Amino acid sequence: MEKDFKGKVALVTGGSFGIGRATAVAFAARGANVVVADWIEDEDEHTLKQIKEANPAVEAIFVKCDVSDGKQVENMIDQTILKFGRLDFAFNNAGIEGTQAMTQDCTEENWDKTIGINLKGVFLCMKYQLPHLLKSGSGSIVNCASVAGLIGFPGLPAYVASKHAVVGLTKSVALETAKQGVRINAVCPGVIHTDMIDRVTGKDKEVEKQYISMEPVGRMGQPYEVADAVTFLCSDAATFITGHAMPVDGGWVAS
Repeated sequence: MEKDFKGKVALVTGGSFGIGRATAVAFAARGANVVVADWIEDEDEHTLKQIKEANPAVEAIFVKCDVSDGKQVENMIDQTILKFGRLDFAFNNAGIEGTQAMTQDCTEENWDKTIGINLKGVFLCMKYQLPHLLKSGSGSIVNCASVAGLIGFPGLPAYVASKHAVVGLTKSVALETAKQGVRINAVCPGVIHTDMIDRVTGKDKEVEKQYISMEPVGRMGQPYEVADAVTFLCSDAATFITGHAMPVDGGWVAS
């Protein structure tokens, strides 16, 4: 693959696992230096090692960050600029599924935590990322929403609300920056085979079959397939795309 991101810097939150890890590696494969951020430290540095395997020429660092904490987010951006002197791309991916429960049984604690990470976290990340992108007059942010940001699901009120809000926030910020050279988009993954899906299904094969049956393509997606969509939206192949919530869902929303 052409190293079209050479010299650029990409930040990926929730980068230690799953879609985040795959996207961090994809940015590196295209030549970008990468900041991997997560509230859980990857003690064996799996993500950083995979980045180096994908492209030994790039640099990568890990920054511990809880995206629901503004001071930690500000520090994450400060560490990025201190190390690399710039920020070109961001994938605001950190998120949790929360606890499954019908609305009347959803606790305030679950609501606050899910909204705090999934929605407030995206807001805080953009709040501190945007000044650097606007200063350079270029760059791209991709927020991780979900098919649950486009359609409803019973039993996940906080998660669905947070992801719908991420889509709305993405569109609003895209309009704010449309004439300033900065593009803001979202990806909306369907059933992607990650640790999160394993937690939701409990690795129960019958439950997995139920989720797969909702995918018109007849299978779960893989993290690299979302990563490819993210890097596309950040690339020069997508310069006329902003404010878009892109399903990466095997046709789920279309069905």
